[in-house]
Amino acid sequence: MQSFVTNSGPFAIDQALDYARRRLFLDPIPLDGPLSQAELEERVGQTITPEGLGVTQAMNLYEHTLAEACLSTDHPRFLSFIPGAPTREAAAFDVVVGASSIYGGSWLEGAGAVFAENQALRWIADLAGLPDSAGGVFVPGGTIGNLSALVAARHTARERASRAGHAQRPNRIAATDNAHSSIVSMAAVMDAEVCGVHVDDQLRLRGDALREVIEAKGPETFFAVVATAGTTNFGVVDNLAEVAAVCREYGIWFHVDGAYGGAGLAAPSVRELFDGVELADSFIVDPHKWLFAPFDCCALVYRDPGLARAAHTQRASYLDVLTESPEWNPTDYSVGLSRRVRGLPLWFSLAVHGTDAYVEAIEGTLAVTRFAAEEIGRRDYLEAVREPDLSVVVFRRLGWTPADYQAWSERLLAEASAFVVPTSHRGETMTRFAIVNPHTTTDDIVAILDSMA
Repeated sequence: MQSFVTNSGPFAIDQALDYARRRLFLDPIPLDGPLSQAELEERVGQTITPEGLGVTQAMNLYEHTLAEACLSTDHPRFLSFIPGAPTREAAAFDVVVGASSIYGGSWLEGAGAVFAENQALRWIADLAGLPDSAGGVFVPGGTIGNLSALVAARHTARERASRAGHAQRPNRIAATDNAHSSIVSMAAVMDAEVCGVHVDDQLRLRGDALREVIEAKGPETFFAVVATAGTTNFGVVDNLAEVAAVCREYGIWFHVDGAYGGAGLAAPSVRELFDGVELADSFIVDPHKWLFAPFDCCALVYRDPGLARAAHTQRASYLDVLTESPEWNPTDYSVGLSRRVRGLPLWFSLAVHGTDAYVEAIEGTLAVTRFAAEEIGRRDYLEAVREPDLSVVVFRRLGWTPADYQAWSERLLAEASAFVVPTSHRGETMTRFAIVNPHTTTDDIVAILDSMA
């Protein structure tokens, strides 16, 4: 049998690392764009063969066809969805993580890596004002972060109900329709019910509306309330202090989804929007969004990690050596057992640059956002839908139909000029900028807005 350890090994490593180096230093970064299934089949053909393609052909196919058929989320004019713009240090260290073959699920197997990850988590917990006892884990993304937090919330609520002798098994979550789509998806996975709460005229979840829903359905039926610190479509931060007060009044788990917007905790100019997050029972933020780490990475932090451990620890004879250990095992705090140390690239970048650099970069994106909002206001063919809380600006091009927005978006992408897609709100098509890349400039904003004239 042919061994994987062949003479091509060093050459393959050199080729892969050489590409990684060149990609990290590309300037300008190409936007690139997708190809159809048929186009890729024609240009690439079958790559998985009995005899293999060899290093050179496989690398050429990736670099010159497959990679170019993927949009660069770190392009400064990639302003759709929530982009990602990792620092070079974070992206480079992701290569180190892959090369190191570290299992990150237990302290026994990955103590040094887990120690470093926990320092990065501690910085995030401190930004949120959570107690020294808080802790958690880095998981693949906000969906798994939300699911893990809600599983812990339901387990905690049902344990408390059982101890109190209540027959009711809490099975409801309160959230607004502005909450991330993963909340509804995770409720379906858990066979739980999401009870909608109306937002105010600023699209925020408020205490009075939440209390009304909880009272109508019965407080004993709820196991969690989900507030959002930076909604995906508008970047809205719910009134966290009011929501926290209602949750404490009824003894309901308070979860804050800050997957996109939680990074704003580091920015003094918007920090007051997050007042109340320090009362959360669980909190998530995705470093691959506005904290300049590579995909995929979500920081999940619990006020009381013991409650999460009770819900998530997997037990089996072959795991006894881990579950009986007093050390910190990351897999005890989320769904799933197998785990890479996805928090290390963030840790490395933080360690290299220092947290002040992160504050400066986040404030820089907020300044560009404020410029964009002002520039929209100066143009008579554009109209802002809402003043931005954070770094998302939603606006309409007066007189345009949905087809006009789509044609404009496709033209920008075809020209490799920008990636800005339409969105909608209350049945109306419009568009938005999500500005999380510190390399996005005011000139980029002006160029895109000019293209709508």
